[in-house]
Amino acid sequence: MEDMKNIEHNNVIAFIPVRGGSKSIPGKNIKIFCGKPLVYWNLLALQQSHLVDEIVVATDCKNIYDTVTNFNFTKVKLYNRSEENAQDHSTSESIMIEYINYASLNPKDIFLLVQATSPFTQSYDFNKGLELMQKYDSVLSCARIKRFIWSNNFSPLNYDYKVRPRRQDFDGVFMENGAFCISTVEDIIKHKNRISGNIGICEMPEHTYVEIDEPDDWIIAENLFLKHHKMQLYNFEKIKLFLSDVDGVLTDAGMYYTENGDEIKKFSTYDGMGFKILQSKGIKVGIITSESRELNKRRAKKLNLDFDFHGAVNKLEIITDLCKEEGIDLSQVAYIGDDLNCLSLLSNVGFPACPSNAVNEIKSIPNILQLSSSGGNGVVREFIDLILQ
Repeated sequence: MEDMKNIEHNNVIAFIPVRGGSKSIPGKNIKIFCGKPLVYWNLLALQQSHLVDEIVVATDCKNIYDTVTNFNFTKVKLYNRSEENAQDHSTSESIMIEYINYASLNPKDIFLLVQATSPFTQSYDFNKGLELMQKYDSVLSCARIKRFIWSNNFSPLNYDYKVRPRRQDFDGVFMENGAFCISTVEDIIKHKNRISGNIGICEMPEHTYVEIDEPDDWIIAENLFLKHHKMQLYNFEKIKLFLSDVDGVLTDAGMYYTENGDEIKKFSTYDGMGFKILQSKGIKVGIITSESRELNKRRAKKLNLDFDFHGAVNKLEIITDLCKEEGIDLSQVAYIGDDLNCLSLLSNVGFPACPSNAVNEIKSIPNILQLSSSGGNGVVREFIDLILQ
């Protein structure tokens, strides 16, 4: 068994076999999935993995070849698979062995088989699986499914129906999710199988059990991707202007008064530092609020913002005019708001976000990023940290 030090000295080759002849979903592997060709998502995750040395896309299709080439991922190589191993009945093992022989790979190299039809895999999933290779001969990705399973003989396989467990007390079973398998080149050649020997399980989240084989799978997978991987859809590098509402975002929306009748508001210093960090990166920042309160003006002055708009009745009109002055587009604006007076602006900027306690109408805006923090508790800093990560 190799230890991790030795694994790191061997090449790690990620291998994605993609045919052009999909029958159930024509052109499936390069069909647009959440804004990108399906195969893009695994290539992106592999490109971002520090443990993967090279990525091989094996295809028989010129359209796939050209599409992958245009991604310009530095680790990617393309391999023209043989017609013999590009048939409906061809196995993944057949094309794996074909490529291993073609490339004369080192028997000790790590071979990571990746399926484009499982788009949920992240770089940390691949890294976790590769790290498990220090303990096992092969690694298989699985999702834990908490379902009660019966055999074809009408008997339960994984529970006692007489003592039916509660879901929260049920460990469930591991189900192959089709995302990836890892083995050494040597073992693949010896066993003519993608996994062999002492096999470890790399557990992935439950939603990753969905594989895209049929049109209904596509619909389900896109909705799951939008729910669990929305951050990947944002190109934060486009942002030129960052704006925030005040009450309910920079504050908790509470109105506090002293015995003397003085108004008090709570602001998070983390949010204030976030504004400064963005400015240091060349992104202009500001606030826009429908209120015209002295406390808000004092806070804006202390933060030394680039812009502060108070008593803003029509926020969208104000920011549209500002964009014209700055020579930018609304698609380059990030804005975080929480209530109905933010609705029009949030619906038109390129990067809308809201606190966890925003009203439902705001949370229902298409593609809005719903953050985990509430207003006044560092939610602006959370948004900024995501932009800069």
